[in-house]
Amino acid sequence: MPTITTKDGIEIYYKDWGKGQPIVFSHGWPLSADDWDNQMMFFLNHGYRVIAHDRRGHGRSSQTGDGHDMDHYADDLAALTAHLNLKDAIHVGHSTGGGEVVHYIARHGESRVSKAAIISAVPPFMLKTAANPGGLPKEVFDN
Repeated sequence: MPTITTKDGIEIYYKDWGKGQPIVFSHGWPLSADDWDNQMMFFLNHGYRVIAHDRRGHGRSSQTGDGHDMDHYADDLAALTAHLNLKDAIHVGHSTGGGEVVHYIARHGESRVSKAAIISAVPPFMLKTAANPGGLPKEVFDN
């Protein structure tokens, strides 16, 4: 069973099939990498390398009661992409996985990323508040 161990000792299970430009799939809550199998088979048969992981606390990854936040998820994804030496990767994220992809790019940069597809994602907090002065005014959302 292929796994990596994160800097805080969590084992992250992953699938890595094929050769070619990598597509990395990040699943929604409370799913696992298995939920991407149909999409992975499609792209595998079209010449892509496809990768999906079980997020910490999900599927075959370490079951843990802590570290369930976007910083840890993004860092886990960064550890996986570094371990597999992925370059020019297309990242696909659904629900929590979409937030994970966005946070990964914001936190770790675009150097290994070609594109990102965000599907029904949990977006980052976008409202301007005292704690988030870079956000958008409430009127933008009201309109």
